[in-house]
Amino acid sequence: MRPPRRLRLGVAGLGRAFMLMLPTLAHHPRVQIVACADPRPEARIRFTADFDAPAFADFGALCDDPRVEAIYLATPHQFHAAQVARAASAGRHILVEKPLAVTLAEAASMVERARAAGVHLMVGHSHAQDGPVQTARRMIAGGEVGAVRLITAANFTDFLYRPRRVEELDTAQGGGVVFSQGAHQVDVVRLLGGGRVRRLRALTGAWDPARPTEGAYTALLEFEDGAAASLTYSGYGRFDSDVFLDWVGEMGLRKDPTRHGLARAALAGVADAAAEAALKTNRGYGAPGQPPGLPPVSPPEFHNQFGLVIACCEKADLRLTAEGVELHGDDRRLLRRTPLPDLPRAEVLDAFCAAVLDGARPVLDGAWGMATLEVCLAILQSAREGREIALHHQVAPEGF
Repeated sequence: MRPPRRLRLGVAGLGRAFMLMLPTLAHHPRVQIVACADPRPEARIRFTADFDAPAFADFGALCDDPRVEAIYLATPHQFHAAQVARAASAGRHILVEKPLAVTLAEAASMVERARAAGVHLMVGHSHAQDGPVQTARRMIAGGEVGAVRLITAANFTDFLYRPRRVEELDTAQGGGVVFSQGAHQVDVVRLLGGGRVRRLRALTGAWDPARPTEGAYTALLEFEDGAAASLTYSGYGRFDSDVFLDWVGEMGLRKDPTRHGLARAALAGVADAAAEAALKTNRGYGAPGQPPGLPPVSPPEFHNQFGLVIACCEKADLRLTAEGVELHGDDRRLLRRTPLPDLPRAEVLDAFCAAVLDGARPVLDGAWGMATLEVCLAILQSAREGREIALHHQVAPEGF
């Protein structure tokens, strides 16, 4: 029997996002890494050694390589629109890291470019692709717990004090927690709530002059069917909401609670923005001191998670955990365990391969990413203008 065909994937951007996805990309049974593009020569040298595949300094050369049929776009947010246009013009399917873009006009152009070229455009990794979120979605869509009435989502991390490049602290270029972290939280809440947000009211916080962008937000969302959701996120590095997840971190790994707060302390010793950017680069692929070869991988012990999420439904309440979905009913409480993937974050590549190789329609496609971006932009606009914002580009996920 012939082995199943693998997706010939090129990677654009070998930074932190790529590092987080590397174990899955390297070991996924339906993916073959065939090329990359990155401006850093040290990253390209490492890639060629690890994958025995070409590494380009120019993104266009990656798009034009005939071995590449799809591209994983892990570049900074502000480059997504132009790069999706270039990849689509070459007939390449695109998996783009969230957020889809920085403006709605860019997002709309990306969706249209992909449609006109007949290629798939999908957003990921997003925590809406985590196993427990998908399980809760199926429980809601199948009618087991009735319609959603209220969703509460809260996450408190040290995001703002991890090493950042200058543009990551500039809201106009997609910096701050609303674009980078809000996209995760909004995706989760929209998936559970049915996707179509009618309007929202929000406040944001930018409380550290040395980090001149939004480090926190809180938002109240109303869905078309009358369901409501409250979203709160803080990246200021004090309270750690992983206490609600039994000290399982975002990546599904056990964490030491006594280490919380070390990000602020480490950043205090960094001399200037250039030194901080260098520190960020040194966390990327190909940096000096990294052990040679591809990282080892083992089946995950827990699911990825994104803070406290509780969905109050007609017949029961659901709490997402790192093991599955906790159901709280009138006369019972149980944990609906969600099977773990063979690889961490495998769900996003499973969905992308199903779309490209099997013709399945991904839930988190370009239109979905545009709708999530609209919510993120509305959070910023509402906070800036002090008023309620109506939404106009919302879509429902498959299955609702």
